[in-house]
Amino acid sequence: MSTARLAPGVALVSVPGRGLAVRTPDGEFLRVDTGGTGGTGESALLAAVAGDGAGAGGVPPGSGPLLDAFRDAGYLTGPAESAPAESAPAGPDSAASGPAQPGPGRLAGHRVQLLGDPVLVEPLGRCVRAEGGDVLPPGTVLLPLGDLRPPGDLGSPGRTGRTAVVWCLDSPVPPRLWDEADRLPAQGVAWLRCHREGAQAWLEPLAATPGDVTSAHIRLRRLAATPAHRELAAYWAGPAAENTGPGHTTASAALTAGLLMADLLAWASGRTGARRRLRRLDLRDLTVTEHPVLPVPEVAPLPAPRTAPAPAQGAGG
Repeated sequence: MSTARLAPGVALVSVPGRGLAVRTPDGEFLRVDTGGTGGTGESALLAAVAGDGAGAGGVPPGSGPLLDAFRDAGYLTGPAESAPAESAPAGPDSAASGPAQPGPGRLAGHRVQLLGDPVLVEPLGRCVRAEGGDVLPPGTVLLPLGDLRPPGDLGSPGRTGRTAVVWCLDSPVPPRLWDEADRLPAQGVAWLRCHREGAQAWLEPLAATPGDVTSAHIRLRRLAATPAHRELAAYWAGPAAENTGPGHTTASAALTAGLLMADLLAWASGRTGARRRLRRLDLRDLTVTEHPVLPVPEVAPLPAPRTAPAPAQGAGG
């Protein structure tokens, strides 16, 4: 049995005339330095990850240093050569009788409250559960904000919140619906949302800190970016008449859930690059476009008008 497995997304490539290379999960190619052993070291490495071991613990002789280097770089999983696991009889419940069991998901230990329309909430909920996240049932965590602070988790200095609220609408956002939720990042709760306007779905960036982009910022930025700002504001206030179709399809809902899931995974891992990105999904052809967006700074109030002093009256006349 092999004591080493390539990490997910890693590949070894034999390059004609140049030896062995490793392709990382990010698509980068790195040459493998076999430490002067040449083809012998390469063969031993390939044999080790293929499970063709002949040494102690199933590790081919000469592959130990290479395996250690690959493991230190994160390209291998499995026990080290220096500490082989003790053999045990293989049975129906033994790990050796089948593929390795997956570890905790990338959202393990995180709680996600899903609000909105089932066509979007249901596929996103399945994605969150598949990554080990805890999907809070309706009514467990609701606005007002005071109910969104789990004891011992949020609001502590130097600690990152592990609760997120995701609000998905298959319609435009009613006026002031998200005003209260825009205060969630100040309470240590991540805030992610999407909505649909006709044949376009808008996926707003996740906000996790008070300096991140809120839904109010998005409205201001979109109004500033279009010459039809008066018409857009009137549409948001409520159209006089509208055919709300076509609505989300199974495919567009699945794509939307996947994009939102990517933002949740980035939040859980501490990556912040996605927090300055507004995405628009065309439901007709599933085209996604991205637009950089920044928060709108607070504007200082105008100073009170100064009253000119009354002219002094002369003493004599």
